This record gives sequence, C-alpha cells and structure tokens, in this order.
Amino acid sequence: MKRIFTISALLIATTIFLAACSKRGYDYGYDEDYWLRQERGVVVYSDSYCPFYVVETYNGYTIIRSSSGFTPLEGSVMYGDFSRRGYRDFYNRYDRVVMRGEVTDYWLTYGEAQYLIDNLCYY
Repeated sequence: MKRIFTISALLIATTIFLAACSKRGYDYGYDEDYWLRQERGVVVYSDSYCPFYVVETYNGYTIIRSSSGFTPLEGSVMYGDFSRRGYRDFYNRYDRVVMRGEVTDYWLTYGEAQYLIDNLCYY
C-alpha cells in the first residue's frame, strides 16, 4: 500500500510538472502567434528616400512614418494596429522583424492616401 501511494504521488507530480511546461511561439525574440492575431495590411507604397509608407488594410489605407529609418518593401505583409494614431510596433512578416512607426492617418481612400503621400514626400 505504501509503495502504491509513493508511485502514484510521483506520477502525479511528474504529470503536473510536464503539464506546466509548454512550448512557446518565440522565434527571433518575438511571438509570431501574437502578431498574426493583429490587423493585417500590405505595403502598397514605399520609397527609400521618404520615411513615410502606405499600408492597405481591410478598412482602407494607412500612412505610417518610420521611426527607425527602415521602410519595408512594397508587397510586404505587416501586422499590427493600423486603426489608431500614434507610435506603435508593427510586425513585418516578410522580413521577420518588429519595427516601430507612427500612424499619421488611417482609413483613407486611395485618392486621399495618394494626395497625402505626395505632399509628405515632396522635396
């Protein structure tokens, strides 16, 4: 009886320990599963000489100013909160990098986005 109790206690402790260990989705220092649950957008305009780029989302076009000096390539799929103004992080799935930027305008039509980006990137 004493042996059965000891063995069952060890099995329960092992089960609890193994259940507490879980594989996390971290890769390169970020959790990709978290980012893939965010709003999705595709970069439709990017210029290496202009810190602003345009992302097409489900709700319209968003203009973002890059804080790091790095602008993503056109066609890059990005995830983040594109529907509020302010500084925030975005996940560029094409390059597998989290980048910081400032949303300046959002929910724009194609014409509005084109007009704003022409004025913002004019030298």
